[in-house]
Amino acid sequence: MDSNSEIKKREIYLPFGKPSFTEEEFEAVARVMKSGWIGMGNEVAAFEQELAAYLNVPHVITVDSCTSALFLSLKAQGIKEGDEVVISSLTWCSSANAAVYCGAKPIFADIDENSLLTTTENIQAVLTPKTKAIVIVHYGGLAFEVDELRNKLPENIVIIEDAAHALGASFKNGKKVGSSGNLTCFSFYANKNLSTGEGGAIALFDDKLADNLRSLRQHGMPVNAWKRFINPKSMIYSQLEQLGFKMNYIDLHACIGRVQLKRFDEMQKMRLHVAKRYAAELDLKYQSGLTDEKHAKHLYVVRLPITKMKMTRDEFLLEMRDRNIGASIHYMPLHMMDFYKENYGIQNLTVSENVFKEIITLPISASMTNEDITDVITNIKHVLNS
Repeated sequence: MDSNSEIKKREIYLPFGKPSFTEEEFEAVARVMKSGWIGMGNEVAAFEQELAAYLNVPHVITVDSCTSALFLSLKAQGIKEGDEVVISSLTWCSSANAAVYCGAKPIFADIDENSLLTTTENIQAVLTPKTKAIVIVHYGGLAFEVDELRNKLPENIVIIEDAAHALGASFKNGKKVGSSGNLTCFSFYANKNLSTGEGGAIALFDDKLADNLRSLRQHGMPVNAWKRFINPKSMIYSQLEQLGFKMNYIDLHACIGRVQLKRFDEMQKMRLHVAKRYAAELDLKYQSGLTDEKHAKHLYVVRLPITKMKMTRDEFLLEMRDRNIGASIHYMPLHMMDFYKENYGIQNLTVSENVFKEIITLPISASMTNEDITDVITNIKHVLNS
């Protein structure tokens, strides 16, 4: 095809991350609504057990978002005012905001230009005596090897894993992200690999810490609303053990999650299919590991050949959206954002800044058809060539 010939744009907008739902999810929602109980109950408990079995961990604590999961994890580990928390700069603001909610200072680490993850060396470069935690981001769905980092850290520094992108990802040893022993936080937001609209979870091994997190998510009370509701002999009031928060998950979301979890491996195969077609048919540099089964493929991030293009990255993005291809950007590095610059000082992280000028996220989801994939590939080639 002549590179200058016009390509007909899509009639329907293709989001970068559209959830995949079937009649089974719709039926689950109807069943729970008809039950008369849509708050935290049996569906939440069942989803937690099933997800724990999938991850091969003893405890999964569901909450209302991954942001809440990150905040509660830092809170439960004693992170407080005056502490410093190290975070990769190339991530969504939730990771850093959770530290700020605890009164801590976020310290940003630079990334590797191929993996787009931070590195042990970059983390070590910003450690100070005030460092009390590191939030490791499994960016895009690529697992950071946390055991290697643990071996090089002082024992008093805790590791929290931000696995919002990484349900289904595995470490080099084949174990799933979530099974490392660190508190690991997942997201079930609308565009995630397993989507329930909103929601999050913390996977962990420590029994005492798990009980504390269950209390913290429900105001600090020892008994949740469901147990009080179903037990006519329970006291009509509950004692408050500690100051907690209202961050619990609900059955209306959990019932969707249970169906999604049953379909999860099937949905991951479709994401792998999308990733492999992109890699085979587009001459663009992509995040390392993206066509490997160990990568969760939440995001398909590529770097545009900006120096060879007659348009900027942002102009390319707008052109794709004009063609109803929902490309996106993940993300502006946090150390470049006004809030963090004004409140925590300016950091110069060269790799993050340079990569940001080139990265773009292509649509990828289990709901995409082969026609959708072809549309993305065809339009990208057309715009790059013309």
